[in-house]
Amino acid sequence: MLKTGHSQVQQNAVEPVFDPLAQKYPSQRFPIYAGGGMVNCSSPQASAAGLEILRRGGNAMDAAVAAAAALTVVEPTANGLGSDAFALVWSEEDQRLYGLNASGPAPMLASIERVKQDCSVVNNRMPTHGWAPVTVPGAPMAWAELNGRFGRLPLSDVLMPAVRYAEEGYPCQPNLSLMWQYAFERFNGKLTGPVFEAWYKTFAPAGRAPLPGERIVLPDHAATLRAIGETKAAAFYSGDLAYRMDEQSRYYGGYLRLEDLSSFRAKWVDPIRIAYRGYEVCEIPPNGQGIVALMALNILKEFDFKEKDCIETCHRQLEAIKIAFADALHIVTDPDHMAIDVQALLDPAYGAMRAREIGSRAQVYSHAVPAKSGTVYLCCADGEGNMVSYIQSNYMGFGSGIVVDGTGIALQNRGADFSLDPAAVNCLQPGKRSYHTIIPGFLMKGNIPVGPFGVMGGYMQPQGHVQVVMNYVDFHMDPQQALDAPRWQWMRDGSVTVETRFSSELARGLSRLGHDIHVNLSTADFGRGQMIVRLPDRMLVGGTESRTDSNIACY
Repeated sequence: MLKTGHSQVQQNAVEPVFDPLAQKYPSQRFPIYAGGGMVNCSSPQASAAGLEILRRGGNAMDAAVAAAAALTVVEPTANGLGSDAFALVWSEEDQRLYGLNASGPAPMLASIERVKQDCSVVNNRMPTHGWAPVTVPGAPMAWAELNGRFGRLPLSDVLMPAVRYAEEGYPCQPNLSLMWQYAFERFNGKLTGPVFEAWYKTFAPAGRAPLPGERIVLPDHAATLRAIGETKAAAFYSGDLAYRMDEQSRYYGGYLRLEDLSSFRAKWVDPIRIAYRGYEVCEIPPNGQGIVALMALNILKEFDFKEKDCIETCHRQLEAIKIAFADALHIVTDPDHMAIDVQALLDPAYGAMRAREIGSRAQVYSHAVPAKSGTVYLCCADGEGNMVSYIQSNYMGFGSGIVVDGTGIALQNRGADFSLDPAAVNCLQPGKRSYHTIIPGFLMKGNIPVGPFGVMGGYMQPQGHVQVVMNYVDFHMDPQQALDAPRWQWMRDGSVTVETRFSSELARGLSRLGHDIHVNLSTADFGRGQMIVRLPDRMLVGGTESRTDSNIACY
């Protein structure tokens, strides 16, 4: 619930006259160094939660779970208790990089025929709100898996900072308020009826979004987080919380059932990677779209880049991303349903072949066949050498608009990415995992970990990965500058948007090459990233996103 009144202290305080969203001047951030540990999040409270767990004896994996759980409370506009999650984990003890895929499948009752029968369907597109696009949430399982396999503290202790924020409240950050307002305006008057009442009761009880600095309290979240921590997520997948999700899904005509929840398991996977100028860039394999970033870099390594801010560099980056998406959107889905081997798409010879297609002007690319052979992002590192690259998302802001009444569980709408065309590779099928936009990244050099990185934001994510990696590797920027550099984004309609800080000379030059360039005033549309690099003496240097409320907590 949102407390719109002020405490006694606030009533006696002087009301500020400034607007925290009126950014009149470009600010400047420097990279942050630390030795004991570092937690980089898009919310200062979440970073503080991770740091608290590190200082209490937890490791980077514990800190990542603490921060991720806190983000469901302090940034509910982008993720929630009903999210999916992915992670890349460097274990210093094992000297190994692990991948965790905690994306849930479509319910077993979901099918193309049933959705078309139950919903209003246009152009074989899934509905974006309501119960139809809800898939099995994976984030609580991810927390239990990370904590159970690598953690040092009990999960109940690790989730306590999140519980405390939910019970005692926290002040709304400026960009959080803005994103909340955007979501409220999209939902208000459009998502109506009893099925959406719990969303308004939970996230807009005052009939509006919270203002910057206003205290937010979410007691239902607190009770659910306690239950997840005390049962190691069993309450969520087979206990009381699972029964409540089943009950409300049945009541409102949804497809999610107790059996879908109780049978779900997160999967530990081997990361996929490519060699790039002496480094290895690592991603989670499909159903995630991390392969898009790797395919683009596999093409771009065929060129020599001397200067970042030049027309030729940007042109080749855009063309490589377009080729990678042309392949991925035709091929990538649940790996159990993919006809082409992932490694074939990352073969250097295939990258070189696609690189030869890039000419001097913008083109439209179709997919090719290789020769046979959303969202909150955070990263953590501790003083022992462990590092985590972690991402979770409800997709499309608050997700489906469904909140399980009395629990705070806002369910994702990841199923919206399924196609209702049975001929499409990513078509809806019972028990199938959709093409997934959220991706964590990790850099290696030989067998030595360099560090985690990531940029959240739908289909911007692999594009952000490419730009951040090239900024660091090709153009030798520190982690903060690698994140701060002006970004571009190729849109699925073929246009290209650029930030207001993007060079107008570059934009005009790209336009002359045939790119359909548009300036986008919203920095939020260009992703929100974090990055940590481990130095040879195990010191850490990190960068955090300047486009939102991000913060680094360290010691």
